[in-house]
Amino acid sequence: MSEELSYILITPHSIRKSRTGAIISRALSRTGLELVATRLFAPSPALVEAYAESIISDPDPRFTDTQKLIREYVLKNFVPDSTGRPARVLLLVFRGTNAIANVRSVVGTIASERTRGETIRDTFSDYILNEKGQVTYFEPAALAPPDASTAQRNLQLYARHSDSDGGVLDTIIPFPAGSAVQKTLVLIKPDNFRFPNGRPGGIIDIFSRSGLSIIAMKVHRMSVDQAERFYEPVLDILQEINRAPVANRSTLALEAELGIPIPQTVKKQLGDLLGPIAGRQHWENIIQFMAGRRPSECSEQEKIHAGTEKCLAIVYQGPDAVQIIRTLLGPTDPSKAPHGTVRREFGQSIMINAAHASDSSDNAKREMAIIRITENNLKPLVENHYGTL
Repeated sequence: MSEELSYILITPHSIRKSRTGAIISRALSRTGLELVATRLFAPSPALVEAYAESIISDPDPRFTDTQKLIREYVLKNFVPDSTGRPARVLLLVFRGTNAIANVRSVVGTIASERTRGETIRDTFSDYILNEKGQVTYFEPAALAPPDASTAQRNLQLYARHSDSDGGVLDTIIPFPAGSAVQKTLVLIKPDNFRFPNGRPGGIIDIFSRSGLSIIAMKVHRMSVDQAERFYEPVLDILQEINRAPVANRSTLALEAELGIPIPQTVKKQLGDLLGPIAGRQHWENIIQFMAGRRPSECSEQEKIHAGTEKCLAIVYQGPDAVQIIRTLLGPTDPSKAPHGTVRREFGQSIMINAAHASDSSDNAKREMAIIRITENNLKPLVENHYGTL
């Protein structure tokens, strides 16, 4: 079977209630599909109207009533609220064999009977009827296409609106006057995407304790060139901190091999000579981990191509965002991270430590520019799969 594209739309209510991570976790671990694109939207009236019109697609009356309910929900909840504050809707795009049926199965159906918590809607949606069988409250939590034609139509629709209505939504969240509002970048690292699993969603779930708002999300494959620039400040640090340990180890090795004492002056020279070499090797390991190749193995032309490793870039916004996210992330070494932090829960080593977070507002700005957080990679994905929009 050929690969299909499908999608999940996480509703504004689910985003406000910080259920984003849990929904992503359920979707990745249960579908076994590849997450190939994400984009946050503040839907315009034109997008909402067009999307709502596409919802009622099944002539079977058993499904038409539910689709009408969803259509009414979209028209009411995807638009700005009474204060004019736009809604945030997160689009997740998945790719794989039988993707549409897999996603549909994991999202689940709308039902008021007892459920077992197996699907996203079992856990996060509400469908409440009164004694007359009338719907008194409805929250679908997430929306997914019922068939291939609906998937194509709506993915093309959102792709057409992806520049005007989507991207970095840094102007729509209100904050009290005088708040020290910051933006900070989180990268969920490639070790979390080796196979479809719930780790990326679990990491987002920990960051949801911050009280901060997600204002952008992007699936990104870092090129070697981007990784070199991203981790450029780390190179000098690694070369410096390796001087002393390399001096000690090389001195011990030479003394054991040659059977002669090594003077302190020579020991220092060994550290000065070999420390930067060891530091650069460690730095190249980091680049390879993030981009898939070592800089020393690439031509300058090869360095600019998208890498083989995938990460998920997320921008959080709010008062003191940098420090709050860094605290939830935990220190570089997972073994020294406090319980409940991202690196304690998901990290494996100093390099394979689950996620990165900016350490200052200036670095956040620099890092977001390097990975091109404003880049729209939804549109080319949809165009390449279906053809011209």
